[in-house]
Amino acid sequence: MKAIKYVSHRIYTTWCVTWFVLPFVVSYPLQAFLLRKEKWWRHVHNINRGWSTVFLRMFLAPLIVDRRAKLNPKQQYIFTPNHSSYLDIPMMLHTIPGFLNFVGKSSLAKVPLWGKVYGTLYITVDRRNPVSSARSYIKSVRTLEQGRSLAIFPEGTIPKTAGEKLMEFKDGPFKLAIERQLPVVPVTMPYNQHFLPDLEGKLKVRWHPLKIVVHEPIQTKGMTLQDLPELKARVFNIIQTEITKHKKIYVNGYSDYKKISTLSEA
Repeated sequence: MKAIKYVSHRIYTTWCVTWFVLPFVVSYPLQAFLLRKEKWWRHVHNINRGWSTVFLRMFLAPLIVDRRAKLNPKQQYIFTPNHSSYLDIPMMLHTIPGFLNFVGKSSLAKVPLWGKVYGTLYITVDRRNPVSSARSYIKSVRTLEQGRSLAIFPEGTIPKTAGEKLMEFKDGPFKLAIERQLPVVPVTMPYNQHFLPDLEGKLKVRWHPLKIVVHEPIQTKGMTLQDLPELKARVFNIIQTEITKHKKIYVNGYSDYKKISTLSEA
């Protein structure tokens, strides 16, 4: 039985990696061409949204999108997702419409091929470097001035307690939201760390249902920077409560999948 389990896992891992890599490699020449002009970058973003949707579906795991409110396509938002896996950005690409911008760690820009796309379309930051952090903040402001919504992981990195306990949130996304008077949308992804855990360079894929919860927007109109701690705590509590709620469900088979499908805010 152990041998069968090992072989099955290797086959599934190979299947997932193939569907992750192949669509990107096929589309990369077109992406590289479109990256040459900024006016075409939106099309590259849409290609990557399509790529994310394809490989997430081909992982053959249930994928649940729980939208707690209808977002206005003409409204800008600042999305604040928890960070638990390298699947987080693809899940956001799959779920959030429009020309969304991301703030992600600078190491993503060093990934072969994908790094060129990420470093051009999105914002990279080395949070250990004050100069890099300042530059990313300026680029974030510029993004909002261009009319794009923005996704920032307020934890800043993937914590060792992913899926259990959030790290302390940084001020950046909430400061931006208040300064620009934009709604903040908390986003919870409770299971990504089970499917693709962060193992410091080691690849380990494990079949597991996936879910993303897009919570109701929190309006910031009329708020000042004095309200930042309260806003940050409110978003933290929303996401932490959702993570804790899902942690209580042991997902192992279709019956449990039905449970996480129906689990709501109530």
